[in-house]
Amino acid sequence: MLTLPSLFNGNVAAHNVGTKRKIVPDLPHIRMLAAAIVTLFSGLSAASSGAHHSVKGMLAMLSACRFLLGIGIGAEYPCGSVAASEQSEESGVAKAAQHRWFALATNSMIDFGFVVAAFVPLVLFWIFGEDHLRAVFRLSLGLGMIPAFAVFIWRLKMDEPAHFKKNSMARAPTPYLLILRRYWKEWLGISLTWFIYDFITYPFGIYSSTVVDNITHNSDSLSVVFGWNVVINLFYMPGTLIGAFVVDILGPKYTMILGLLCQAVIGFIMSGLYVQLTNHIGAFAVVYGIFLSFGELGPGNCLGLLAAKTGPTAVRGQFYGIAAAVGKIGAFVGTWTFKSIIADFGGSATTKGNTGPFWIGSALAILSALITLVLIRPISHDGMADEDLKFRVYLEEHGYDTSQMGLVDDQSSIDEKRSASIDAQDVKVV
Repeated sequence: MLTLPSLFNGNVAAHNVGTKRKIVPDLPHIRMLAAAIVTLFSGLSAASSGAHHSVKGMLAMLSACRFLLGIGIGAEYPCGSVAASEQSEESGVAKAAQHRWFALATNSMIDFGFVVAAFVPLVLFWIFGEDHLRAVFRLSLGLGMIPAFAVFIWRLKMDEPAHFKKNSMARAPTPYLLILRRYWKEWLGISLTWFIYDFITYPFGIYSSTVVDNITHNSDSLSVVFGWNVVINLFYMPGTLIGAFVVDILGPKYTMILGLLCQAVIGFIMSGLYVQLTNHIGAFAVVYGIFLSFGELGPGNCLGLLAAKTGPTAVRGQFYGIAAAVGKIGAFVGTWTFKSIIADFGGSATTKGNTGPFWIGSALAILSALITLVLIRPISHDGMADEDLKFRVYLEEHGYDTSQMGLVDDQSSIDEKRSASIDAQDVKVV
């Protein structure tokens, strides 16, 4: 929930000022504020301390730092994915691999981050041992500064994608009613499926601790617990890597449906064979991992792709950010309701209590596949460029002056705008 305020604010910033200058457009020297926030508060989280070294004070400071860190992450979330989507259709990227590179740059990196985040505490525990858990705790948080600072440095030289420069509405009034009238169906479909995906995925991620307890018979060995967490997070990787190649073959819509239906089948199998699987620890871990992996092959890879490439460049940041925020609401709701679901099925000590989430998660995966089939349209390669032309035609048909769109006012930019207007007229004639 900490990312929600900035998911709403960050998507507005991405729409208004692009993917590089996010939060403070009139202060270009601090346009990297979001990356700086993540760097700063990762470090401060590691340094959390209370007055007179009180545990209560340390937790209060840690909570505050994590809250502010969430704001930075929430600002980065839509901007990074929108930038990746636009870069994926630049001239240097092979047309047949556009969706693949987007998936590898976004969801695959997120999943790899999960693996690293689980592995780092294990390595630190091996280094420092049980007698120095303070070092393990603080370094596990503080090392997050390194990738955040690297992004900050890299983005200092980052330029806006050509799509954004050509089609931005940063200097033009945004016709929200026209946009809503054209894209409400796709936006609703993506938002609902993202809500369901996060409703399933985030609780199951937290639920993995229960899975680990069942596998290890409530072992209190940190090396065992950390090790199994690494294994479970590794199961995300095959799904997202295989899915990155499948999505260019089937397209994001049908890849997502395939992943959801396969995840539902595995979930029903786990529910029906729960007793047999829990008697064989390895088999249970593998089947549970496949369940998670299919979630990454389908909605994990494809939701961000659909959200980033369905809408026009002019409001892509808002389209993506609002859909992602709805997804985070689903994560919040799912996390809080899963305990009640388990309790209503009989509690975590019973077979029904442990299988209940899988029955519900699998049924919701089928519902999500149906929503995708009905509400979301297929996305093609170079689909953003085609959609931008169609969007210009749509605006002009409703009396909107598209010559206002774009960022730079030099002669080359003016020529590009005229060319875009002519292309739009050609589309209209066709």
